[in-house]
Amino acid sequence: MTTPGHARDGLRLSPFRGLRYVPERVGSLAAVTSPPYDVVVRPDGLRHLETADPHNIVRLILPQSDSPAARHRQAADTLHRWLAEGVLRADPEPALYVYEQRDNAGLLQRGLIGTLRLSPPEDGVVLPHEDVMPDIVEDRAALMRETAAHLEPLLLSYRSDGDADGAAAVIERTVRREPLLATTTEDGFSHRLWSVTDPAELAEIDRGLARHQALIADGHHRWATYLRLREERTVPGPWDSGLVLLVDTARYPLRVRAIHRLLHKLPVQDAVAALGDAFRVRTVTGPLPRALDELAAASEAGVNAFLLAGGTGFHLVDRPDPELLDATVPTGRPQAWRTLDATVLHSVLLERIWQIPDGPEHIGYIHDASAAVEQAERHGGTAVLMHPVQEDVVRELARQGVTMPRKSTSFGPKPATGLVLRSLELG
Repeated sequence: MTTPGHARDGLRLSPFRGLRYVPERVGSLAAVTSPPYDVVVRPDGLRHLETADPHNIVRLILPQSDSPAARHRQAADTLHRWLAEGVLRADPEPALYVYEQRDNAGLLQRGLIGTLRLSPPEDGVVLPHEDVMPDIVEDRAALMRETAAHLEPLLLSYRSDGDADGAAAVIERTVRREPLLATTTEDGFSHRLWSVTDPAELAEIDRGLARHQALIADGHHRWATYLRLREERTVPGPWDSGLVLLVDTARYPLRVRAIHRLLHKLPVQDAVAALGDAFRVRTVTGPLPRALDELAAASEAGVNAFLLAGGTGFHLVDRPDPELLDATVPTGRPQAWRTLDATVLHSVLLERIWQIPDGPEHIGYIHDASAAVEQAERHGGTAVLMHPVQEDVVRELARQGVTMPRKSTSFGPKPATGLVLRSLELG
């Protein structure tokens, strides 16, 4: 994605002094990492990370206490204690960081971690594609204020023309050097990190990125939080930029997955009964992978489709009544937006048919399909499983300034949290 106008209007990624774990002070680098905060959704997952190592990063990104204020204060106290004890240490000089992820199936992703100059959506430099929930932005903002730190990078994508120049050239040269760290996390991903401090290479990266604009692939709430906190400051400073991982998807395409819904208070049998003739409903045979194959087949046939799961098995819901769609889905948006599964889910199913308020006490957002089904079965709710949207659709809507319903997509692989942090007190 190339932005028009002067080159300086594009992406500006700056070096910073990364905070990193001191290997000798922790059990292992893998044991102190975590998925992003919004992927750690189950209490057992949180406990697993907390017990993996007493210094696991989850104690900073998801602190546990009696109140929000106490949680945020606890995170700040923990961060300062780890710095004082030498568990975390700032690198000696500002750097951009080349970050590599690789799995056993051959997936390879490389990108650059740095601090990106903040810009509002109307500038067309960093493009959001999803709405955000104000309560989450407020929580993340309070945590960032208290810790004065960016604890995990956002995932942003941009598309070069595929030439091995600029950032791409520096990345390819850097990965031939000895990394700062290398570890393999329990999900099978190997992670390597290098620093780039040479002024000539930093300038080469800057020239290359300045011609491009980026799509927020993962981290809309954190980006909104960055913007909110910058607005609270009246003088320029470190809050004018935010910690990000930039990936060139022309060279390293991202994987796109769906984010599923868990309807806490709606039993699946009631959800199915309320549909009437508005959708076609079919019972499909498990186990879950087979049912998801049925969902994929229906979605790839070009119709809106959802898989409902809970105590009564799996129900494939597709082929919505066209007249109902015309009467319910908001007009004045591109057709690509009006036909999104997430649009139909929120406008038709949640608001019109099931009449479920969009609040955390009613709807949970879960990345893992099996976790959503398990919770629906355990607590008597309904899991609404989604098929992922194509990345090109997301990018085109974002380019038009059209946001998708919140939590519509999950791009990955996501960066591991805990490999490099940013303290705003270091500038």
